[in-house]
Amino acid sequence: MAVKYLKEVCPIRGVLDRVGDQWSFLVLDMLGGKVMRFNELLRAIGDISRQMLSKTLKRLEEDGFITRTLYPEVPPRVEYALTDLGRSFMEPMQALVVWADTHHQQIRAARRAVQAA
Repeated sequence: MAVKYLKEVCPIRGVLDRVGDQWSFLVLDMLGGKVMRFNELLRAIGDISRQMLSKTLKRLEEDGFITRTLYPEVPPRVEYALTDLGRSFMEPMQALVVWADTHHQQIRAARRAVQAA
């Protein structure tokens, strides 16, 4: 079945490419269970540029993982939160985080072994 996915346009690949990129995963993790503003996310993630955070938020909103709420105040206030779809992704995402935490030493050892060979 995996060969089929390589030969055809696969909707699963499109979803995994989006949520599996470096920044989307971190943004979703930060928003897990809370509402945050742009600068809060920027500070919480730390090493992401303003431009990349903005792009990532737009893509996650397009895909239905987050909502963007604009409050017509001076200055304008914008808040981001997970949608029901985004919240439903948190369980498998956390399972992947736990798996990575459990196995990261094995993965590092395997990388070192290949690099040494």
